Amino acid sequence: MAAQREFERRTEANHAVDRHVGQRVRLRRTLMGMSQEKLGEAVGITFQQVQKYERGTNRISASRLYSMSRVLDVPVSFFFDDMPDDVANEAPSQTENKAPAALDNDPMTKRETLDLIRTYFSIDDPDLRKQVYDLARTLAKVSRGGDVEEISEEAS
Repeated sequence: MAAQREFERRTEANHAVDRHVGQRVRLRRTLMGMSQEKLGEAVGITFQQVQKYERGTNRISASRLYSMSRVLDVPVSFFFDDMPDDVANEAPSQTENKAPAALDNDPMTKRETLDLIRTYFSIDDPDLRKQVYDLARTLAKVSRGGDVEEISEEAS
């Protein structure tokens, strides 16, 4: 009986890998401009369940993850890409009930970032897109206190 309770406690834990996979689902869904409702309809679940998956509250089964990968047009491995080493190497018991603060501060999970990426890739002209990229890098360096002349020299 105690072993069964321990198994249930571990399977119900909000594991860092589940949160990472959920964030990758959200990232791809948002980049595609798809609502939680549309994704849910496509894989046969409610938008509330999609929310739980994206927060890492509920684990996504292998078959459901496969269905999502097809709907979102990415390989299943996409959901595990860019996983921090500390998350990948932790055992489930080490991550239970941890606050997802590090994941919450990840700029890749912010709507502003997703909107910026979508807008950037909507620029059809590759030369213009490169100029926007260079401008953003320059602005970032200046905002960190970089010298404008140094930045001009780096660009040359």
